[in-house]
Amino acid sequence: MAIKSFVLDTNVLLHDPDSIFSFKDNKVVIPLTVIEELDNFKKLNDERGRGARLISRTLDSLRVKGKLSQGVPIKNGGQLVIEMLHKVDFPEEFIVSKADHQILSTALYLKQKGENVVFITKDINLRIKAEILDITTQDYEKSKVKIDEIYRGWRELKVSGDKIDKFYKNGKIEVSKSIKLYPNEFVYFKDEAGSSKSALGKYVPETKSVQPLYHINSQPWGLKPLNIEQRFAFELLLCNEISLVTLIGLPGAGKTLLALAAGLQKTVEERQFRRLYIARPIIPMGKDIGFLPGSKEEKLSSWMGAINDNLEFLIDKGHDDVKVEEKIDYLFSSGQIEVDSLTYIRGRSLPKQYIIIDDAQNLTPHEIKTIISRAGNGTKIVLTGDPYQIDNPYLDASSNGLTYLVDRFKGQSVFGHLLFSKSERSVLAALSSELL
Repeated sequence: MAIKSFVLDTNVLLHDPDSIFSFKDNKVVIPLTVIEELDNFKKLNDERGRGARLISRTLDSLRVKGKLSQGVPIKNGGQLVIEMLHKVDFPEEFIVSKADHQILSTALYLKQKGENVVFITKDINLRIKAEILDITTQDYEKSKVKIDEIYRGWRELKVSGDKIDKFYKNGKIEVSKSIKLYPNEFVYFKDEAGSSKSALGKYVPETKSVQPLYHINSQPWGLKPLNIEQRFAFELLLCNEISLVTLIGLPGAGKTLLALAAGLQKTVEERQFRRLYIARPIIPMGKDIGFLPGSKEEKLSSWMGAINDNLEFLIDKGHDDVKVEEKIDYLFSSGQIEVDSLTYIRGRSLPKQYIIIDDAQNLTPHEIKTIISRAGNGTKIVLTGDPYQIDNPYLDASSNGLTYLVDRFKGQSVFGHLLFSKSERSVLAALSSELL
């Protein structure tokens, strides 16, 4: 097999600082222009800045193996080269001084030399430009997931009415070996004969059987589940042995509301966690909230409107508006609830906390890893989001950190996942998801 020369764009390195090691037995080329762009990013105090600094340290450590401009060996049998800027004949429409075009010029130069070049970038427009120049181009797909095949977290099975009766009597039901169930996967049993008999259960690998939901009648913080999917979600959110939960699906399914209700129940009511910690990525991800005027709390209020709306709904139990506001203020001032930007989560250790990460679809796999690694002893992390509502320009439904996490963690006993398909916000919201 002929060796390929993979030319990496800056956004690929920022998306995955270890991407240079992902092209086994091939040549990895980093244009000098990319190094210059990383030099600008490394000054930032966000994930892009930290990623740029990590890449710089990695490249610096490789210098002991030889001159980077001439090529050095890297793990997985490949070779890394930092390529200088070369003059090539561009079409007149291409502005040569533009950084993106300088990166493209490196790929074009190597192609003209006879190398089997593949240009890797997460920039859609740059892939189009590469195609115009007849350069083979691809997205960085190491962390991509087939979104149409993503793990749902629950399934419907038709069984005999007798089996459903035995399930209620014995408290479990064994499933055929031909059906592969993951730990904490839910099952909606329906009578194959068409009667109204049905049952809800969760697969427990230790007993190799499906058992009834432990929290099937729970209404955390007074919130009643409106459908089967919400019942399944509450089971994941309330079970102490499940320390990582992902809830994804269309708008209006109740992902954030359910997570907040369960978090309040476990933290404020039952005192099983020290604090309810809520965070969202600042979009575009990595833009420091210091660009906004006011205190940290005033800056965050612009981004946390959805959280505040849900908190007001949950805490409003027939009281007037003033009392609702006073109770919310008390929960914050007493430290039982903390709302923060993900900009500040790195470096923190968060033990015995109920953590909710909202809009997690806007995070990269590397950022997701950073968040999960913050969990201390006794901490539960819940990530919510809609893979089809992404604001990060270099992510899509298949490459974002949330869907990547679901794909990698399915099968782990501490993990639970649910894919929502029903909207409960309003008839109008449900129609917008279907028709628009």
